[in-house]
Amino acid sequence: MKRRDFVKQTTLASSLVMVPSFLKAFDDTFNLVNSYKRVVVIQLTGGNDGLNTIIPYRNDIYYKSRPQIAIDKNSVLRATDDLGFHESMGQFKQLYDQGYVSIINNVGYPNPNRSHFRSTDIWQTASNANQYLQTGWIGRYLDAYGQQPYNAVEVDESLSLIMKGAKMNGIATNDAKRLYRTSQEPYFKKLLQHYEASHLSEHNLGYLYKTMVDAESSARYIYETSRTFNSKQNYPKTNFGKQLKTTAEFINSGLKTKVYYASLNGFDTHATQPNRQSRLLKTYSEAIYSFVEDLKKNNTFKDTLILTFSEFGRRVEQNAANGTDHGAANNVFVITGNLKSRGFYNNLDTLEDLDTNGDIKYELDFRHIYATILDNWLGVEHKSILNYKFKKLDFI
Repeated sequence: MKRRDFVKQTTLASSLVMVPSFLKAFDDTFNLVNSYKRVVVIQLTGGNDGLNTIIPYRNDIYYKSRPQIAIDKNSVLRATDDLGFHESMGQFKQLYDQGYVSIINNVGYPNPNRSHFRSTDIWQTASNANQYLQTGWIGRYLDAYGQQPYNAVEVDESLSLIMKGAKMNGIATNDAKRLYRTSQEPYFKKLLQHYEASHLSEHNLGYLYKTMVDAESSARYIYETSRTFNSKQNYPKTNFGKQLKTTAEFINSGLKTKVYYASLNGFDTHATQPNRQSRLLKTYSEAIYSFVEDLKKNNTFKDTLILTFSEFGRRVEQNAANGTDHGAANNVFVITGNLKSRGFYNNLDTLEDLDTNGDIKYELDFRHIYATILDNWLGVEHKSILNYKFKKLDFI
């Protein structure tokens, strides 16, 4: 086999070889724990400014700290006597009004790191701030329950750390048809034929070949299942809208996937924040609303939980460039039709007692949220996945 042929398949390798080896596409054992409940994890990448998303419109400290970029109290979409939404989040506010949203404030972790890359790793691996893990918490979920045919799909072209386990990983694809066609290319087929003819399962390349066999089967299953459903829902014409439309088509087609992962980039608003964040929040709000409507129309929303986080919040005081610098604690959104705690799960920080960097102090460790979702939604024991036992919250 020629090296140049192998190099030609780098796209295939990155999107297919990472498929869990346990997944057998047409296995009858696709009976999932706790019905067909699934989780959709969304990251607002770059560090969304939570204070200009959930706005304390009666807080004088907020307005004194942000003389140019604070959201005018007359434009806030008021939710309570003290808190409201950014004006660009009208459709998200509709979900809130329908009782589908729980907002958890002041979420973070001890000794916060203000690097995008490191803080993202911490959130994706569920590690301590001084702990470096090579596996994501969803990847470890797959490792722990891999004897069952669970699967995790990142609706993107590459796989994030959150999806990688020690023994098995999720799969990255934003186009099931293209993924399947790639798996059917002649070179890939020759590899599979060579494996079958040579019986190299004991060879040091046997794992690679076995994974490729499973990858081809998985690509076929994802494509042949997902093509049975084409969404009729109108989504915004944005990349994020396309991600959520694809996710909805996967879910509504009956794809046996337990965890999906998507992201919306651009929230690192050090300068000229107001217009930029406004556009991003509008993109998020409109796409999430369309996504929920799509699932509701197809009776799959009741078994879906959507978790939205950002790797950190922003500094309370604005900077000289009409933006905000990297902060610490932030808000997290949980969206589902099965909430125990609707609306605001806890109060937003008063802004009177900040940390030494001028950031909101964390009140709730983000791993309490993960533990709650694992135990109460996915029906699995969280300690072996998160490496510690955490107190569960009461939002589901």
